[in-house]
Order: sequence, then structure tokens, then C-alpha cells
Amino acid sequence: QVQLVESGGGLVQAGGSLRLSCAASGVTFSRYAMGWFRQAPGKEREFAAAISWNGGTNYADSVKGRFTIARDNANNTVSLQMNSLKPEDTAVYYCAARWQYSTRYSYWGQGTQVTVSS
Repeated sequence: QVQLVESGGGLVQAGGSLRLSCAASGVTFSRYAMGWFRQAPGKEREFAAAISWNGGTNYADSVKGRFTIARDNANNTVSLQMNSLKPEDTAVYYCAARWQYSTRYSYWGQGTQVTVSS
């Protein structure tokens, strides 16, 4: 059974930092690309950042230069370091996993709330 469990969300002031973590189980982690998505109240879920099975990264323009995604294949975890947070970063953040040869994210975590106060 595949499980993705996020942690690290919380309340932070604008300009602050948070680090999200996602622990994966039930998959051969090193064969999966991992992504972070977010959904703000009243909005659709959107892509934030992703890291390929071999370490390549890409970011949404809205977070580029402020967020950093990283993976630890030895511990089956992926992290999202978020710096210079803005109120518009407030959302539920979801971790997702995609088989390396697939174009679709198949597995999702339950989400963790990030709230940035102004």
C-alpha cells in the first residue's frame, strides 16, 4: 500500500520560512518523480515544484528562487524548503508521486496547511 505523509506545515509571518517533508512508503522511491502541489481556498490545485527520479528539478514561476525541492532516496523522503514566504503562498500543500515513465501523478498525500500572515 502506497502512502505519502506530509509534515511541516504551519503558520508563519510574511518573509519567513517553512520546510515541508513528505515520507513515502510502499513504492520503489528512487523510480518515482516527486512533486509538490498546492491548493488555496477557492482555487484549483496548482503545481509548485517537482524533482525527477534522477534529481532534475523544475518550479512554478511563482515560487522560483524562493522554494527548493530536494529528495533523499536513502530515507524515501522529499522536502520543500520555502523561503521569503508571501501571503499568497497560503494553501494546503500536497506531496505526489509519479512513476518515472508516466506523465501522471498516481499517488497523493493528505496535505498539510501552510498559512502566511501579512
